[in-house]
Amino acid sequence: MSQTINDLFTDENQTSDSSVKLEAKLNTIKTDNLEEEAKKRASSLNLKYINLKGFPIVPNALSLIEEGHAKSLGVVCFYLSDEIMKIATTGPDNPQLKGLINELTTEEKKTIDLFLISEKSLKYALSLYDALPKIIEIKEGVEINEEDLKKYEQKDLSFDKIENLLKKADISEIMIVIIATAFQVDASDIHIEAEENDIKVRLRIDGVLHVVASLPNELWSRIISRIKLISKLKINIIDRPQDGRFTIHLEKEDVDVRVSTIPTKYGESVVMRLLRSSAKSLEFDNLGIKGKSFVELKKQIKRPNGMIITTGPTGSGKTTTLYAILKKLNSPKNKIITLEDPIEYRLAGINQSQVKKDKDYSFASGLKSILRQDPDIVMVGEIRDLETADIAINASLTGHLVVSTLHTNSAAATIPRFLAMGVKSFLLSPSLNAIIGQRLVRRICPHCKEEVILDNEVLTEIMNILNKIPVSSGSRLDENELSDLKFYKGKGCEKCHNLGYKGRIGIYEILVMSKEIEQSILEKKVSENIIQELAQKNGMVTMLQDGLLKAREGVTTVEEIFNVAD
Repeated sequence: MSQTINDLFTDENQTSDSSVKLEAKLNTIKTDNLEEEAKKRASSLNLKYINLKGFPIVPNALSLIEEGHAKSLGVVCFYLSDEIMKIATTGPDNPQLKGLINELTTEEKKTIDLFLISEKSLKYALSLYDALPKIIEIKEGVEINEEDLKKYEQKDLSFDKIENLLKKADISEIMIVIIATAFQVDASDIHIEAEENDIKVRLRIDGVLHVVASLPNELWSRIISRIKLISKLKINIIDRPQDGRFTIHLEKEDVDVRVSTIPTKYGESVVMRLLRSSAKSLEFDNLGIKGKSFVELKKQIKRPNGMIITTGPTGSGKTTTLYAILKKLNSPKNKIITLEDPIEYRLAGINQSQVKKDKDYSFASGLKSILRQDPDIVMVGEIRDLETADIAINASLTGHLVVSTLHTNSAAATIPRFLAMGVKSFLLSPSLNAIIGQRLVRRICPHCKEEVILDNEVLTEIMNILNKIPVSSGSRLDENELSDLKFYKGKGCEKCHNLGYKGRIGIYEILVMSKEIEQSILEKKVSENIIQELAQKNGMVTMLQDGLLKAREGVTTVEEIFNVAD
């Protein structure tokens, strides 16, 4: 135990500066007592104890909790590894601390080890914030607007010229040129990536990435700072992912730009997704669904209850189809609520809700809340688990029309996927109205379209596929049509930046529930092949067949269909 106060006054080694020494020793006693009290309190609360005085706290650990939060909650992160975060606090019973810990666990995906510390330890740790580099906040007026983009409206931003234009531009202009180019070519995403020898700029056009420029590495720090500044990201954080966004206000529409950054070996990778409000204007009648399939689907979405499921891989246009269905059904007499992750487009007259996992607002819990809002139509962004599936199915059986998405490769694979999740077959069969399997394919550029002659082997394969289209579908070609098949491609021109394609269209297969399919589900004869065979007997045109019919009409190419749907 430390010296007593009486001992201090009888210290034989007192000198002329004894008062200074006395004060130092008193402080030592006070500190020892504070630490002893903290240690006892930790023991009584069944917590670990630590004295942070002199502990080597690294900036990466300290900066995980913002200084304002650290001071108000009396908490600091003092150790960080790949698996563990060690957090110290003076107030373990603070209810706000639990919320912070849940947030950190979700964001960092690490185990959190909680320690109790004294006020003296906390004061020492808080003093270390002064040495951290300060986060540069977004400044008013740092934005990209319509005026900036108009400067490049009439300029030739073709791929072979953009690189030279970028090399001559300053940092602000580089971002404007890239975004202006993305607008001109209707790109959905901008990728800017730091690589070993240069910076790659790529644009995703009609689902395919194209390199449009390579910039010198020395520009990287300024480019990434500019991107983070306009999208309200923290400039000094380079070792973990960040998400931000900004809006470009144009005369005809607002464009939301969703920004994502992740650390890479040579810097960071940035992806900017352009969410153009004009994409919302897609109407149900213009989706590209034809013949009996269109008539059947139109009938199914007008039913007052049941489930409509769209299925396909990421980027196959499922959400766009759901939005088109909701627009078709949107009227004052219908209460429509959506649950999305994230909300990509705002739809007037529809209540849209955003999933927030860190707030325990998941698809399952959110759907329970939505059903208490007396909706007529519910859209669930994605069915990922049994709990969400069960709630959605029960909602569809109790007077609600539920529309949602699922990740499978075909419409027929949706039923075995639901059953593999654990959904009860006797609930699934009466709940499903229709399943939409889909992909997106590129349209041939109309300005450079020309006929293409296919070799006999490919032509024979196409004829065999088209010849299997069910007669009951209303899309079957007769013998004359099959013997006179013509196909096309785009040779490339200025209008399509020599790509040969301009825009995209969906190819679909619409599986409508029949008595045979329902019986098959109840009898648990539900392999993908069995369901596919029953659906085709019922008149379903497959995605491959639908695509080849569109290729025959000159909408897309045979090559594109076989690449995407085969």
